[in-house]
Amino acid sequence: MESLKETSQPANKTSKSGGDQEEQCCPNASCEKNEEQDPPSPKQGDFSDPVYKEIAMANGAINRMNRDEMRAKCVELKLDARGVKDVLRKRLKSYYKRQKLMHSTAADGNSHAYFDYICVVDFEATCEENNPPDYLHEIIEFPIVLIDTRTLEIVDSFQEYVKPVVNPELSEFCVKLTGITQKMVDEAKTFNQVLKRAVSWLQEKELGTKYKYTFLTDGSWDMGKFLHTQCKLSQIRFPQFARKWINIRKSYGNFYKVARTQTKLICMLENLGMQYDGRPHCGLDDSRNIARIAIHMLQDGCQLRVNECMHSGEPRSVPISAPIEGALAPQMPKKRD
Repeated sequence: MESLKETSQPANKTSKSGGDQEEQCCPNASCEKNEEQDPPSPKQGDFSDPVYKEIAMANGAINRMNRDEMRAKCVELKLDARGVKDVLRKRLKSYYKRQKLMHSTAADGNSHAYFDYICVVDFEATCEENNPPDYLHEIIEFPIVLIDTRTLEIVDSFQEYVKPVVNPELSEFCVKLTGITQKMVDEAKTFNQVLKRAVSWLQEKELGTKYKYTFLTDGSWDMGKFLHTQCKLSQIRFPQFARKWINIRKSYGNFYKVARTQTKLICMLENLGMQYDGRPHCGLDDSRNIARIAIHMLQDGCQLRVNECMHSGEPRSVPISAPIEGALAPQMPKKRD
């Protein structure tokens, strides 16, 4: 829900209670405040290998190219030639690095994706034109778009509308923004019922059992604000399998070395040479477009990894030094104690 999301950490307005102790996902307190983090320099591997000098020389040559020269080189190498200069530069550097390491003993064997599948989620929630500070956003659309990281394709999707309970009547602003009508939510299931259907869908895909997977969102709001608030309102525990995720805004900014202002959905698409496909603020269409960005990043050599988690009811950054772990096998929602 782009209009409600910000690049900074959302402040949860819902109250905390002793029953929220299960919200802590990092028992060793390894998660940090939700701030932008740049990956540190590599600390392992023998960088005296001649291949790293070759990579540095290739990077220097790419840095001296203008945009037209970069585009021509991408065409020559049969790479995607779309995108702004920063994107083209990173694409070429990643390509040469992969090629050189592929034939070198210095390769660390980690050039593959960390996950078999990535689930892109972009909730739509109730809203007013001017939300008061204590406004409770209720999820009204629950979409999931499934990316196969081996084929780099969108292979399936899930979508259901959700009946709001606290504010059952949608505002005119919300209807116009999301395209979700009052009739759609009136005929929809409650959040508990929709979450159960989503869990069944994930289980059918054997995610977390046969295949390693994780979630990916456009910012911290989907999990850190919308899902957290909705679980409290629905009197269920925050799902264990959704406690860690990839915030694509952070991943995009760190990988392409761009400012936060360039990490909004439309900016990311345009910088990659793409246009938005579908209706903005439709949760499923937003999720599909976010998935397109993720696929381009994987094609450009980005190793998307979990960078945020829920910790004591708030979204926190996951240090890059943390072990790579997939999401837990999805389980049906549990009631709060």
